[in-house]
Amino acid sequence: MHALFVGGTIDNGELDLDGKEPPQRYPPDTGGGQSRYRLHSIGRREDEIVYAVYGGPDIAHDDVQRVSEEREYARRFEASETIVS
Repeated sequence: MHALFVGGTIDNGELDLDGKEPPQRYPPDTGGGQSRYRLHSIGRREDEIVYAVYGGPDIAHDDVQRVSEEREYARRFEASETIVS
């Protein structure tokens, strides 16, 4: 599955994640009090999660969704998007 990032220091970045479910926060555990990205939505194709959209620590949910739509993640991955938060 792909992790897609909106806002923060890695805006418009992406990376591959292992596992069947995306973590609620990325990175999942920093241990150092570092701000983390929060999961906002998941893209599914049939029963498989193909991407997860994460928003920067100071980005409002509505802004993350707007940017996700502008970047057309659902179309790009041929998936349907489900809002998580």
